[in-house]
Amino acid sequence: MQLKAREDIEAPLDKVFAALSDLETVERQALRRGIDVQRIRGGGAPTEGMAWRVVFTFRGKEREAEITLTEYTPPERMVFSSISGGLKVVMVMDVVALSRTRTRISVEVEMAPTTLSARLLVQSLKLAKGGMEKRFQGRIHDLARELERRLQATG
Repeated sequence: MQLKAREDIEAPLDKVFAALSDLETVERQALRRGIDVQRIRGGGAPTEGMAWRVVFTFRGKEREAEITLTEYTPPERMVFSSISGGLKVVMVMDVVALSRTRTRISVEVEMAPTTLSARLLVQSLKLAKGGMEKRFQGRIHDLARELERRLQATG
């Protein structure tokens, strides 16, 4: 199952990518949302192989995932991979300059089940795909507006 979204931001490419790759800020935001995040590999600046152990609640159950930064190509791409309970998830974030002051971010999430229970989960998610896509696009829209607001405030 795939989810895709893209948004344009009124800010230069290098600033948008720097904000997206500020993984310490992303960790703090996740903690504020009640997600337990622990870095298990890497530190400081983003590098391929950095990894986190994440515990979160999804559909009323506590779940655990290990998320790894599998590709880091500044200033254009980051790829995160994770496995949680038989569900393999790959998230690709691409950043493209539309002009010197306008940037497009594209986020694509691919979910692939590796167990029967994960297959049932993905099947039930597919039934609700319209609502999921709308929420996913809304979250990427919110992320883009927050990034734009933050980048314009810093000049």
